[in-house]
Amino acid sequence: MRTTRVRARIAGRLAALVATAALTTAAFVLPTKAETDAKAVIKTYADIALAKYEDSLTTAQALDKAVDALIATPSADTLAAARDAWKAARIPYQQTEAYRFGNPVVDDWEGRVNAWPLDEGLIDYVDAGYGTESDENSLYTANVIANKTIKIDGKDVDATNLTPEFLSGTLQEAGGIEANVATGYHAIEFLLWGQDLNGTGPGAGDRPHTDYDTANCTHGNCDRRAQYLKSASTLLVADLEEMVGNWKDGGAARKALEDGEPNAGITAILTGMGSLSYGELAGERMKLGLLLHDPEEEHDCFSDNTHMSHLEDAVGIRDAYHNRYTRIDGSTVSGPSVSDMVKAADAALDKELSDKLDLTVSKMEAIKARADSGEAYDQQIGEGNTEGNDTVQAAIGGLIDQTKSIERAVSVLKLDAIAFEGSDSLDAPDKVFQ
Repeated sequence: MRTTRVRARIAGRLAALVATAALTTAAFVLPTKAETDAKAVIKTYADIALAKYEDSLTTAQALDKAVDALIATPSADTLAAARDAWKAARIPYQQTEAYRFGNPVVDDWEGRVNAWPLDEGLIDYVDAGYGTESDENSLYTANVIANKTIKIDGKDVDATNLTPEFLSGTLQEAGGIEANVATGYHAIEFLLWGQDLNGTGPGAGDRPHTDYDTANCTHGNCDRRAQYLKSASTLLVADLEEMVGNWKDGGAARKALEDGEPNAGITAILTGMGSLSYGELAGERMKLGLLLHDPEEEHDCFSDNTHMSHLEDAVGIRDAYHNRYTRIDGSTVSGPSVSDMVKAADAALDKELSDKLDLTVSKMEAIKARADSGEAYDQQIGEGNTEGNDTVQAAIGGLIDQTKSIERAVSVLKLDAIAFEGSDSLDAPDKVFQ
């Protein structure tokens, strides 16, 4: 929730100001400087958003080309290259997530590219252990790749052509069910890796490249699977092109910030930081899975790439505070920041929050180090893995702790209180088991 603070104006202010030069300086120069600084912070924040979404688009375009190569010449090598391109595309995108909660233009769009978890039986074949039906989702095992007609809300729907328009306009959240995720990174992830059937044991999804080889097809419908994958990849590029436009000069997201009251823009930055830190990342993406010891609750569950997604989220939160970003080409974008504003008001608090943001990133790096050594995130949250559980909990603790300092930053900047996103897993864990 974004709120703004409207400063009270004192009647007769100009008459009082002319009394002394000192008072004139204090009343005119300092408030003007503070307002200018806030606008400069907002401009840099928007510039970095543009750079991050441009990098996300560039890497999605590379993924799209890798998908073309896989479809044209299915092999173990082209499948591996497409998987690598998907992982590379996740890095800049995950760093954009701190822009979500404070910017409605982003939050309203985000479900098209990063919605999760998904009921993958909607899209393609699944293992028998997945089950055959769900009380909550009639499309739980619709398998649109295998079926040219599916039933949505009791009506037969023609699924002959798995076009981008069909995926986004008909299949995405079909029946009003959020778990019917038909587009975005995770739909593509499923089509590249397949289900991870290893539970909390080692190993990710292991879809064979022959699932795309029409001459030696495994699991049937290789031509339709390829069409679906290509449509999903095409949509991802198009959606990111749209978001790049939203952050260019005159774009909807940039304009909403730059044309608004400066304090509202600073509030948006802190809202994104705090909500991603607490309810979304610490709660829904991490604590919930840890409480349940459930690999199905990990963010990148097909590819076992969750450790990277969580790390890049933490980096993105830190970037938003310091208004700095290192692009995929090695260049940097930086400028006036919320950190500068907090430091001017309370240098000790700025150091406290900066240190906590660094500490959280280091705790996420500890999760990554375990993953790099062969213990994937779903193994780390497994029941009985005390060291792994503790490593994940340490990162959750860091996120919660930094959120407390973000709340203090809101106060020291004299902004209205922000209601950050919450999570039952943090606020009412008993409900998780009901």
